[in-house]
Amino acid sequence: MPNNTTHTKPAVFLDRDGTINEQMGYINHLCRFQLLPQVAKAIKELNDANIPVVVVSNQSGLARGYFPETLLDEVHEKMTRQLAEKGAHVDGIYYCPHHPEAKEEQFRVACNCRKPKPGLVLQAAEDMNLDPRQSFVVGDRWSDIKTAANCGAKSILVRTGYGRGDEQYIGPFQTIQPDYKADDLFEAVRWILGQIT
Repeated sequence: MPNNTTHTKPAVFLDRDGTINEQMGYINHLCRFQLLPQVAKAIKELNDANIPVVVVSNQSGLARGYFPETLLDEVHEKMTRQLAEKGAHVDGIYYCPHHPEAKEEQFRVACNCRKPKPGLVLQAAEDMNLDPRQSFVVGDRWSDIKTAANCGAKSILVRTGYGRGDEQYIGPFQTIQPDYKADDLFEAVRWILGQIT
């Protein structure tokens, strides 16, 4: 974390699968990556407000040997291109390639970056001079809500991807609850902008 917090700024940390793109399990082929409706519009609103947007994503399929890192790069290139076509962009992409049962030993590590641990957010904050305590984490799983709690950010559960099911079947038994629930990323961004401005 940066020592000089006077110059740090808020950001929006976005889960990827189920929040930005259709939840299809593992994106093991480029054709399986499909942006959700209004995602580009939502991200552009954050861009226009000069709020950094950072993708933070668990990608254990890499550790499990379901796809190579080159495919992950291609997926992120496609995401970046599709957002750019609508005048939107993300400021950073951070992912955790680890899993305790990883097929490849290099990924079989006890990391601090696999959500709900806060490592991805904290690394992005250090790299980009961001303040997690002023920031927001948006995702479709309770692991995203816990990630926000673990780094002092506000949390938004979106009902896309696994969100609606997590809200109904996981949420009632959780101590940590989201600060807001939204039907999709666009609604989440409208709420965030109301909090910041």
